[in-house]
Amino acid sequence: MFDRIAQTISNQSLKLDLPVHVAVKRLDQIHPQISGNKFFKLKYNFLEAQRLNLKQIITFGGAYSNHIAATAYAAQRFDFQSIGIIRGDELAHKALNPTLLTAQQLGMQLQFASREIYRLKETPEFLAELKQKYPLAYIIPEGGTNALAIQGSQEILTQTDLQDYDVICCAVGTGGTITGLIEASTDRHTILGFSALKGDFLQQEVAQRTLKTNWKITDDYCFGGYAKTDDQLFQFIQSFEAQHRIPLEQIYTGKMLYGIFDLISKGYFDENTRILAIHSGGLQGRKVP
Repeated sequence: MFDRIAQTISNQSLKLDLPVHVAVKRLDQIHPQISGNKFFKLKYNFLEAQRLNLKQIITFGGAYSNHIAATAYAAQRFDFQSIGIIRGDELAHKALNPTLLTAQQLGMQLQFASREIYRLKETPEFLAELKQKYPLAYIIPEGGTNALAIQGSQEILTQTDLQDYDVICCAVGTGGTITGLIEASTDRHTILGFSALKGDFLQQEVAQRTLKTNWKITDDYCFGGYAKTDDQLFQFIQSFEAQHRIPLEQIYTGKMLYGIFDLISKGYFDENTRILAIHSGGLQGRKVP
């Protein structure tokens, strides 16, 4: 199913006058709608929903969730009804942003939940009630992160990637993608995650999913929190795009690459380190002032 719509993924080396080598793995090119890491995180979940002969997909996300948009497309593409439970009941009375409008146009039924109710989304009681109401639904967690998503995310790195690069960098939202990268890596690799959210809770969550220790998540480049930005970030994105012809967005990939270049400027990496930055797609949420 997913294999039929995948395109070739390329690593684009950046032309830099720096003591390290940086390449970008262009997951944004894998598919125009099921973009980037979402392709890998959804793959085995949709295969499992098909195997169970279920008819609906239910998932969760915020107003700017790449996962919501990708799930809506995948559900339409593979003949599932889709329901998105969206954080923030105040959004029900506002015009839909491009992310939610895209999901709705793809057939996703949007249900806006208060933040209090949304926090219950992983509790057994909430999930049991949801399953009772929608008995033919397959439920995917927020951001798509579960064991099947981690299984899919391990396929992001090829054997050539593992041979050619020392440090693998990615943006982190719920921790599923970085966990898959960690599990696919060897002891000689360092996996460095750039959190899109403020706080160390993602570090704690990923530590519960893997026994490996060759990784780190930093929130030093979250710019104050999820979806928060400033002029400095936008200026970096505009300069990067002009120089390298690679589109970025401000929620995940822009922050990651800003962080990588800042760490390089501070001498964080050894000379001749080969860095692979995972472009996780999500360009539907791109905003350039």
